Amino acid sequence: MVAKAFAALRRLGTADRGIPESVSFALAHRVRIEILAALHEGPATAKELAGIVCQPLSTVDYHIKELLKDGSIGVARTEKVGNLVLHFYCMVKLPFYSDEDVAKMTEGERQALAGLIVQASSAEIMASLWAGKLHSDPRVMLAWNRINLDEQGRADLADEQARSWAQLHEIEAKAANRLASNGEQGVTHVITSFGYERSRTSAPEPLAQEGRIPSLASGNYLAPSQAESKEAPSSRSE
Repeated sequence: MVAKAFAALRRLGTADRGIPESVSFALAHRVRIEILAALHEGPATAKELAGIVCQPLSTVDYHIKELLKDGSIGVARTEKVGNLVLHFYCMVKLPFYSDEDVAKMTEGERQALAGLIVQASSAEIMASLWAGKLHSDPRVMLAWNRINLDEQGRADLADEQARSWAQLHEIEAKAANRLASNGEQGVTHVITSFGYERSRTSAPEPLAQEGRIPSLASGNYLAPSQAESKEAPSSRSE
């Protein structure tokens, strides 16, 4: 898996488009997004993907070729059926990289790693948004914010996110044990964790002036605590 993952990192953005442009292109069309999300479930042929995303085979073929060209997806294997050679396309499952592993990567490999994670998580959340999963689940949790940190605060944030990520996988392991005991199938949920420096530094807040509309809060969330309410959850400002 590690060798395949590194091959994918080196392949992304090696065609006409660079790494950021390849990720942007992959996420710029609904069919490509649906293909990416579908491939998270496992390798599939173009015909199988056409059935999943409910699009003509010719349309899916075009988007697959573009994703392949950029290195956004790969070929898991080929099978010969009669005179035909079937290609099974796949997303690369990335292993866990420690801080030491990332430090050994080239700048291009680190950018490609970030690009593949952004591509995968963005495809999943957009597909779920279209499917109505982000507002129909009363336990959904969606949050974002901009926070100003010093060097110590940045280190504390990274440590807290690492602890939280480990705890989430402990929850997954306990759920897996319960599902194995009761024979239930369970429901797949997506978890993400981002903490990064913003691309731009915001200008200072303007001084309050009479008659001016105050600026909006920088973060919003759908809180799981709203599950106790019978009303659909709504976005709130922090």
